[in-house]
Amino acid sequence: MISKVKNAMSTLVGGMIPHGHHQHHGSGNVHHQNCHQDGLPPLFPYGRPEFLDLTSELLQYSTEHASRPVLTLKRDSRLPWRTGYAETINAGKSMLNEDQASCELLYVKKLSDKKQSNSTLLDDNGVRLPEDGTGIPLQYWGMFDGHAGSGCAIMASKLLHRLIRDRLEDIAHLLENPSAALPICLSNNGSPYQGAVKKGANATQDSEKPDAIPDPSIRFHMEKAVSLESLIMGVIENAFKQMDELIEKEEMSYTISGGCCALAAIHLMGKLYVANAGDSRAIIIRNGEVIPMSNEFTPESERQRLQYLGFLRPELLGNEFTPMEFPRRIQYRELGRKMLFRDHTMNGWAYKTIVEDDLKFPLIYGEGKKARVMATIGVTRGLGDHDLKVYNSNIYIKPFLSCCPEVIVYDMSEYEHGPDDVLVMGTDGLWDVTTDREVADTVSGFLSCCEPTDPVRYTLAAQDLLMRSRGVLKERGWRLPNERLGSGDDITCYVIPLAGPAGPAGPEGPETET
Repeated sequence: MISKVKNAMSTLVGGMIPHGHHQHHGSGNVHHQNCHQDGLPPLFPYGRPEFLDLTSELLQYSTEHASRPVLTLKRDSRLPWRTGYAETINAGKSMLNEDQASCELLYVKKLSDKKQSNSTLLDDNGVRLPEDGTGIPLQYWGMFDGHAGSGCAIMASKLLHRLIRDRLEDIAHLLENPSAALPICLSNNGSPYQGAVKKGANATQDSEKPDAIPDPSIRFHMEKAVSLESLIMGVIENAFKQMDELIEKEEMSYTISGGCCALAAIHLMGKLYVANAGDSRAIIIRNGEVIPMSNEFTPESERQRLQYLGFLRPELLGNEFTPMEFPRRIQYRELGRKMLFRDHTMNGWAYKTIVEDDLKFPLIYGEGKKARVMATIGVTRGLGDHDLKVYNSNIYIKPFLSCCPEVIVYDMSEYEHGPDDVLVMGTDGLWDVTTDREVADTVSGFLSCCEPTDPVRYTLAAQDLLMRSRGVLKERGWRLPNERLGSGDDITCYVIPLAGPAGPAGPEGPETET
């Protein structure tokens, strides 16, 4: 088994790979063993984000690896807030662009005001159900970096925002009264439970009801301060988990290939909630200052969580992996020697005597962008991957992967934002070759040369940023101006002005740049 894993690590697949057998975030041979999906139809057909409105010719053009065209909106006012957007396909690691994106203006309304009880799914023809413009406005931006196929990313791009909206509608009556204290309990219909001290026969009858909830204010006081902000964060976290469960459920009836990292920004009631599960990244650029709005979840950043799970549940390791970490692979002749190691309890290093169990393949192997969980996957949070196994084995990797996002909140009402203050969101293809500071300097420098009222300034800024990370095709591949390798991955980025909404959508369609 160990030799098979070593071969998987050392064999990097290059060039074009048949659709459905893609590399897994730069890892070796990764196989989603979808035996139960054979012959099943896809839940959603492949395509690019709906807001691009691509013709079939442009859709085909967007898949050209030789030229890697940059797709943008001709007028960024097509998207709310004059949001800028740009994308390009990879240099050949997969046949299709596995990134997906969505941008939606939704409305949160009380359950009693809804005409349809379940608005999560699309209609019978797969068409989005329209919003009627009433309720609390919710602006949503999402990007999904797919791996081992685009099916999971496509499904998440179409449904995650609706799950978030639907879960917010469960607490819409609380959102309408943000200054009121949160009730500890809700009644069965979702409204705050209003208990009353009753006497005589009525009290006896009520206490016998199986769903009767005693008024907590009578017996208990609030021991923890719970804010509305933290309640909204919990709603977003649970929506991600619900999305992951929905993917697993639908895989019984449809082919939903691979998995995806998920990065979403939600503007609700004056605050920006940025939720990240994976290695995409978001930063705010305000007066030239960089404010990180996400952290990346990789085998290195989550080492202790993964090792602790392997320690608690050794059966998940299949008797083939060790949760211990060593500076390098241990050789058989080193049994009995003392070697540097660390486990889930340690940030530093120490020495231990090597025993036979330490010869197993490390749960986390490699360093930096080459670090992998079970020699397979380079991210530790995201959606999907329910059938992902270690190469040529029956060891599932999903137990080590979390769908729970980290949510960071930015209170927009605390600052007066200028036209050059933006939120930049990008998949890892953007950040692999550029730093936060370089992105901030690039975007700020570009916007300073544009008129503040220019309706396409943010789309042009996104296009410029993406082209700098992609580079120019030369004899030795895609190169940056300093001759370093450009990003060969799919790249997707948003440039979102923090000054807020600005005008109706423009009539023009998409355009491409090379």
